[in-house]
Amino acid sequence: MIVPQLSDGWHKLLSAELAKPYFKDLKKFLDQEYKQYTCFPPQSHIFNAFSHCSLSNLKVVIIGQDPYHGLGQANGMCFSVSDKIQAPPSLKNIYKELQADLGVPIPDTGDLQRWAKQGVLLLNATLTVRESQAGSHQKQGWETFTDAVIREMSADKNDLVFLLWGGFAKKKGAKIDKLKHCVLSSGHPSPLSANQGYWFGNKHFSQANKFLSSKCIEEIVW
Repeated sequence: MIVPQLSDGWHKLLSAELAKPYFKDLKKFLDQEYKQYTCFPPQSHIFNAFSHCSLSNLKVVIIGQDPYHGLGQANGMCFSVSDKIQAPPSLKNIYKELQADLGVPIPDTGDLQRWAKQGVLLLNATLTVRESQAGSHQKQGWETFTDAVIREMSADKNDLVFLLWGGFAKKKGAKIDKLKHCVLSSGHPSPLSANQGYWFGNKHFSQANKFLSSKCIEEIVW
């Protein structure tokens, strides 16, 4: 695995974690996986969530689960796909809720880098996956790492908005200091959850901006 090239802010926050034995074991596992199988995202994109969102500008954290496991989809940011790749069903439902909530026209791209540049960290709980095998890189160390990311962000920053979509993300929310930050929870945007009434109507985008505005923090242009 390519050693993560994190910006100064992220590196300072996470350097101790990257040096721990479990992370070294994770790197060995991933080196073997990427040699033996097709895995996503490409190794150079694994840490894109951090590359595209600076710690100093961090405002919102969206927590996903696994990267997309279809060819060409995963780009290192949860729910995001690279430009010219068709938006997967979960992302389509995110866009539908955004349109209903704030009147934002549905974009013609699934690349969420524009959110990341404004301070939205798009963090999957597991940062890699084997092609067509959802969950194949779980319980190898990624969850420990992303737990630490959430815990360190919560301790280091103030007035963040955490968007927890689905049961898996809600469990990760146990690492968040809810006295310091705004935590918004709902069902997952996947069709199964959304069609049962657990996603649409959560108004998380407007609620996030309302909280940021109340703290005199620039809102996200969703």
